[in-house]
Amino acid sequence: MEFLTDPNVWIAFGMLTALEIVLGIDNIIFISILVGRLPPELRDKARRLGLGFAMVSRLLLLFSLSWVMGLTTDLFSVLGKGFSGRDLVLLLGGVFLLYKASHEIFVEVEARDEHAPAATDDAALKAAGTKLFWAIIGQIAIIDIVFSLDSVITAVGMVDQISVMVAAVVTSVGVMLVAAKPIGEFVDRHPSVKVLALAFLVMVGMALTAEAFDQEIPKGYIYAAMAFSLGVEALNIRARGKRQAKNKG
Repeated sequence: MEFLTDPNVWIAFGMLTALEIVLGIDNIIFISILVGRLPPELRDKARRLGLGFAMVSRLLLLFSLSWVMGLTTDLFSVLGKGFSGRDLVLLLGGVFLLYKASHEIFVEVEARDEHAPAATDDAALKAAGTKLFWAIIGQIAIIDIVFSLDSVITAVGMVDQISVMVAAVVTSVGVMLVAAKPIGEFVDRHPSVKVLALAFLVMVGMALTAEAFDQEIPKGYIYAAMAFSLGVEALNIRARGKRQAKNKG
């Protein structure tokens, strides 16, 4: 138990937890947007399952570190470019995220009514909701694996003790679980913010795809661009609120 009194351990735990939360922002946004497609009574369950799967996948990868680090070994090469298991996961995840985010933008902007539930009776609506629920959980599971792999490889580069990594992962997922619902509800209330969030996911997908080809785009640039866009949109939301209050008055 001596490690509990070691300040270096606590510093490493704090830094890694903060990093895991930051790296989990894109995961929260992805889950929040997909969950928003579900009936209200299923959303909390989907959030818990989605983030629960994120934690489990991270922990399983942490306990399989030798296998994870082996994913960085090239499996084959194309035109002189070597591809490792990690590269393939990032490539497939990036392409999936690009497709999914672009599709959601199209639905949000151009075809919202076409994708509304067509069922009219309660039984049909419930069946449609259950089918959509598991489809969304499957999509969340796929992208969780991609984000988890990147997160674990980052954690291994920062901390040596597996116990610190596990504690940081569990704590960060707990924080994300608390934050996911208010973030999701805020995104649902403001369609323009939802489109911005989807554009953010497009950038993340592009960054993952580029990283698969050894062209790393610092996530700080992506987060800074998104923070600036959200800041501008926050001013627009405030201005719209003031105009509406003035018109009512």
